[in-house]
Amino acid sequence: MRLSSEQVAAIRRDVSLIAGDAARVWLFGSRVHDDARGGDIDLLLELNVPVAEPAQLSAQLAARVSRSIYGRKVDVLVQAPNLLRLPIHAIALAEGIRL
Repeated sequence: MRLSSEQVAAIRRDVSLIAGDAARVWLFGSRVHDDARGGDIDLLLELNVPVAEPAQLSAQLAARVSRSIYGRKVDVLVQAPNLLRLPIHAIALAEGIRL
C-alpha cells in the first residue's frame, strides 16, 4: 500500500468526522499496489445507514482528505443501503484494503 501511516490516520480521522465512527473506508485502485507509481487516492466509504445526499458527502470527504494530505487528488465512492450498487463497488471491496 502506498500510503504512509500518517496519511492513513488522517483519512480515518476525516472519515470519522464526516461520516461517523460506524463508517468504514477502503483504499482501492493504484495506491493499493506497491509497484505502481503516481495516481490519485481512491476511497470507498461504506455506510450502514441511508445517505440523503451522497454526492455532497463524497465531495466533502474528498476535499477534507485532500487538504489533510497536502493536496493529493482524492476520489470517494459511497456505498449505502439506499444507493445503487455498481460493479465498481464490488471491485473496490474485492481488491481494496480496509483502512
